[in-house]
Amino acid sequence: MGRLIIASNRLPVNIIENDNSLEIVPSAGGLATGLKSYHKQNNSVWIGWPGIITDSTKKQKEVIKKLEPEFCSPIFLSEELVSNYYDGFSNATLWPLFHYFTQFTVFDEKYWDAYTEVNQLFAEAIIQESRKGDTVWIQDYQLLLVPQMLKEKRPDLHVGFFLHIPFPSYEVFRILPWRDEIISGLLGADLIGFHTYDYARHFISSVRRLKGCEVEFNKITHENRRVFVDVFPMGIDFQVFHDKAYETQTKPIQERSKEHRDLDKYLLETSDRKLMLSIDRLDYTKGIPNRLKAFKAFLERYPQYLEKVSLILLTVPSRTDVEEYQNLRKEVEVLVGSINGQYGTMQWSPIIFFYRSVPFDHLIELYTSSDVALLTPLRDGMNLVAKEYLATQINHKGVLILSEMAGASKELGEAISVNPNNINDMVEAIYKALTTPEKEQKEANISMRNRLKRYDIFAWANDFMKTLDKTRERLSEYQIKKLSPTVSQNLLTRINKAKQRVIFLDYDGTLQRFYEDPLEAKPDKPLYALLDKLEALPQTEIVLISGRSKETFNEWFGSKKYHLIAEHGAWVKQVNTEWIPKNVGNLEWKESIRHVLESYVDRTPGSLIEEKEFSLVWHYRKADIELGVLRALELKEDISSLIVNHNLEILEGSKVIEIKTIGINKGAAALEFLSQHEEVDCIMAIGDDWTDEFLFKKLPQEAITIKVGTNNTIARYYIDTYKDVRNFLQTITQ
Repeated sequence: MGRLIIASNRLPVNIIENDNSLEIVPSAGGLATGLKSYHKQNNSVWIGWPGIITDSTKKQKEVIKKLEPEFCSPIFLSEELVSNYYDGFSNATLWPLFHYFTQFTVFDEKYWDAYTEVNQLFAEAIIQESRKGDTVWIQDYQLLLVPQMLKEKRPDLHVGFFLHIPFPSYEVFRILPWRDEIISGLLGADLIGFHTYDYARHFISSVRRLKGCEVEFNKITHENRRVFVDVFPMGIDFQVFHDKAYETQTKPIQERSKEHRDLDKYLLETSDRKLMLSIDRLDYTKGIPNRLKAFKAFLERYPQYLEKVSLILLTVPSRTDVEEYQNLRKEVEVLVGSINGQYGTMQWSPIIFFYRSVPFDHLIELYTSSDVALLTPLRDGMNLVAKEYLATQINHKGVLILSEMAGASKELGEAISVNPNNINDMVEAIYKALTTPEKEQKEANISMRNRLKRYDIFAWANDFMKTLDKTRERLSEYQIKKLSPTVSQNLLTRINKAKQRVIFLDYDGTLQRFYEDPLEAKPDKPLYALLDKLEALPQTEIVLISGRSKETFNEWFGSKKYHLIAEHGAWVKQVNTEWIPKNVGNLEWKESIRHVLESYVDRTPGSLIEEKEFSLVWHYRKADIELGVLRALELKEDISSLIVNHNLEILEGSKVIEIKTIGINKGAAALEFLSQHEEVDCIMAIGDDWTDEFLFKKLPQEAITIKVGTNNTIARYYIDTYKDVRNFLQTITQ
């Protein structure tokens, strides 16, 4: 088995220069902290920026050597690239947009250019590092283009991608000028993971609307590749937090770390009070001002808690050179000062405010000393702090107040859930948290802690990798049946040796690409030339078999020497004969079905009805893709009783619903045709959609059946696109 290559913007460790020497320090942040444990226990290489900017070849070599024991490989970036790619496109464009803060989103072409360049550097580094059989796991929003870059140059690599922040709704995502490029970049992965179903749903919606891809459950068909989308709520290293909490709680505060004595002082002084804890990066997505306003409103509404509860507000500095963050810090400091000034006494500060990061030991002290964790981001991909807090509650006490806008809220249903934009909601949540009986606290915490212990960082990573391996198995199944050059040559030999051949060919999606307007899909000159050459081969019968109307087929091919089967077999025209209808019985059903279809046209802009002699078709290729899919499901349900009463059936093709009499299908029509050509010793059929499965199923077992695309099929072989079909047919004529 190959190695695992992890790629992220930052490595799990940073390189800093200290007194002309290089020093390794752990990286901060949920991704680095969470995945570091998994990385250490697996045969993996981690590629990323080491946090140091240098153009000195000598120093770069020193960094590389320093990182070797950590199994890390550095990407070196210039100051300008870091500014435009990281501070620019990643954090001034993608971060606010994906968190729904469109007012802070900056669209700058030079940011995009830098982002593309750095993604290319990562792709090249991965390619250089990778060997055959390796798996690549790309992390987060800074590297959205890398999957496709890898697939273009190394299609043999198995690529997974995980997004650690929210994926926004289509109405927000569509604002991005480079939305198509971002979606294409992500679709280079074999598996794309998200924290929650909502994020996955938003992504699939954008793929459908921007790319028009077919989506079946969690499988996206893109450029005849299968891309899988799934949900993996990221966990933490539960045991590390649990064990450290146990160690911390067995020591008096006076015997703990000598650093940050001011924190110890507050923990000692407030031992007779309730402590609420708020820990966040100082970021506008975290909702800190709203949290402070809610705490102030709580003190106003419940004055009995004056001098009996304190809020420890720990904010970690973030992007200190960005104006929005500078303004946010000022706003927070003003609010803290105002609340402390209005309510504080000589013996009590309502809010204990720290603007800095703290070492791991002190973080655990804060967790274990707090009666309530108040975590109310306006939007958050996951929020691992909530999980860390619960992991440290070894006595099963403590109450978690969690924003419903955090991804973690989907898992932690026993927490007190709040709308972070609703001040009143948060006030009542604080009161409820402070008055929750100990028995209820324990019941809630035991349930949540058990869940977090089971699905920790290792279970999360293993779950993702197992799912990625399963996609490899599904892809290998497709590759086995794919019409490779060797298989094509073997089939060509068999076809050439045959004494009498019949070739059944579907039209739309098989010989011609799909058009938004079906009437635009007229045969082009190269297609006519190809079919003429096939028809001219000795002892070869060409049968075009389609759902198209006989009028359309007659206009396009009526003068040609091909056999024609239209409307899925309702009409047949053999060479030098007239069109012959199949006996389909009474057609009075069409009137009642037409009324239903007309109502769907009225409610689905862009859809239309096509009336054939023996069927009615509802097309929704030009409709909004998600609305079209929804209406198609509704339509099938609405006409289910009518279908049974009139002995009808539904044929569902590519963005079409066709209603016709039972028994009319391509398979039945093909068998009837073959019954008139008994000397045939080689049959081949090529088609692209569900209606062609009738054809594949009815043909003799020895027939050559070929499915266009990657959708599940009973056909013996796959071929990628209509262009590949034409190329394959061309080889038969040579």
